[in-house]
Amino acid sequence: MDRRFMSARKVEFGILALMVLISHHAIQTFGAGQVVGYWGQEGDDKTEGSLAALCASGNYGIVIIAYLSKFGRNQSPVLDLGGHCDAPTGACQRYASEIATCQKRGIRVLLSLGGEVGGYGFDTADEARLLAQDIWDNYMGGSSSNSPLGEVNLDGLDLRIFSGGHRFYADLGGRLREIAQDNQYKYLYFGVSPQCPCPDPSLGPDSAGKFMETNLVDLVFVQFYNNPGCDIRGGIDDLVRSWSNWITRITASKPAFYISLPASPSAGEGFIDTKTLKDSVVPSIKTIGNYSGVALWAPSTNRTFAASIKSIV
Repeated sequence: MDRRFMSARKVEFGILALMVLISHHAIQTFGAGQVVGYWGQEGDDKTEGSLAALCASGNYGIVIIAYLSKFGRNQSPVLDLGGHCDAPTGACQRYASEIATCQKRGIRVLLSLGGEVGGYGFDTADEARLLAQDIWDNYMGGSSSNSPLGEVNLDGLDLRIFSGGHRFYADLGGRLREIAQDNQYKYLYFGVSPQCPCPDPSLGPDSAGKFMETNLVDLVFVQFYNNPGCDIRGGIDDLVRSWSNWITRITASKPAFYISLPASPSAGEGFIDTKTLKDSVVPSIKTIGNYSGVALWAPSTNRTFAASIKSIV
């Protein structure tokens, strides 16, 4: 049976959608003081750990599955979860139960689009809208019988766009949210993961990358690593200046901002140890405002780091 016609779920999603319309700002700030973890690109279940284990740690409020690494330009969308599974064979469908378990714990589960390796981008708005329908059918409330992750109802998307141009992501997001609302789906979150130099060439906010100029953005995970001009290697002042720039440049919506960091020195340049994070970084950016937590890239490379910072974020 098409999940869109399950009456109980439709009632639940309808109530959630109404709550969002009544108090959109309250929904957007749900992540205050939370840790976010990216999962899917650090090996297999043995080396990176399972998704279920990440959620069971009790350290995360949001987990982001990476990546949908190929889409647009007449390509069939491809899910790439590194060594965890081979999506075309159906092997990734076993994660449906783990995703559901994470969500039962109150953890939002997002799908990240893009990444450092892969082929993606749009040449037309129609391509972007077609991808919106594909994502709905395969990862949310749609009717596909062969979804890469099985029967899942993900909570939203994260755009982590490093190449392929900047055009038509607003069409993707707008169409997907329209489909979700038409089907009385739960509130659909849109996150973005820009580099800390502002503006981001793919996502904006500027006349090129227009996604951040829309009212679609709920969550911003600014990558303060691998960027010596604005990450901690340039000093705390450079980082704080960049943070301030980001939170004042996005005016179309009032998203929740997270400082995105590598979980260890091996995960990226610009690692910040717990003491520096607690004594200098978090207090400094909290005084500026619009701070909601820390997003960790490659948390499996330092399995104790999330727990050690949870109380200070």
